[in-house]
Amino acid sequence: MLQAWHLERVARVIVAGGIIAYPTEAVFGLGCDPFNYRAVSRLLMLKRRSAKKGLIVIAATLPAIERLVCFPNAARRAEINRTWPGPVTWVMPARSSVPPWLTGDRRYLAVRVTGHPIAAALCQRVGVLVSTSANPAGCGPARDPARVRAYFNGAIDYFVSGRIGDEACVSEIRDGVSGRVLRPRHGRSTTDGCSGGA
Repeated sequence: MLQAWHLERVARVIVAGGIIAYPTEAVFGLGCDPFNYRAVSRLLMLKRRSAKKGLIVIAATLPAIERLVCFPNAARRAEINRTWPGPVTWVMPARSSVPPWLTGDRRYLAVRVTGHPIAAALCQRVGVLVSTSANPAGCGPARDPARVRAYFNGAIDYFVSGRIGDEACVSEIRDGVSGRVLRPRHGRSTTDGCSGGA
């Protein structure tokens, strides 16, 4: 777990528009303030990721997620909540306050309540955080800081130390309306939507 001074330092970097690398359930992720257009644009440029695909946003609590998306009904909300905290990402209708650089070419947002203690601590401090795997498009996800540094060569503003979780693959992605699996746990996407996220 991050000490308070360390958490405060990382939070200042995020609030200032910086990009961080941090451990998630399965891989190292890149993160920034989801509502900072310049930070998100820079992150997408580093990843060579199309803005049309949208991004995953993580939080530490369900109420934080509810401020971003609309749950279709109580039964689906209960189903989704049973998978959190944990490595399952759900794509749901975005609220009007969510900026288009997060949703891509659709008004849906991919969200997750993270089960990783460091990622959750960061979210508790800053609210919500972009979470996308720390690799350029077409390259394998980074599972250690050395690979992140090799990929991005000093372009990351802050590395958050810590171990990744025990998941073997990046998070499963499901449709929050239909319940359909969009990206299975093995990481191969069945849609051109939010792919490659941590």
